Amino acid sequence: MPTYNRNFQLTINDVDQIEEALRARGRELCTMRRALSEANPADMESIRVIERDQRAGEELLGRLHDQKIFYRPQGAVYVSG
Repeated sequence: MPTYNRNFQLTINDVDQIEEALRARGRELCTMRRALSEANPADMESIRVIERDQRAGEELLGRLHDQKIFYRPQGAVYVSG
């Protein structure tokens, strides 16, 4: 049985492209969600599926963000902004 590849060789640009694709998908799902009505019972299952997909995408974006190491100079006092 095949196993998963646990070693990914992604560049910073690859990760940026993945994040942008996830954000675009989130915008698309948001537009679809706004087109549906909670008052219509036929739309409720679609709303649940869209919201589940939105949550999964946002959680993945969060995990990607948490794995980043942000630069902060160590030799001097850091002033942001």
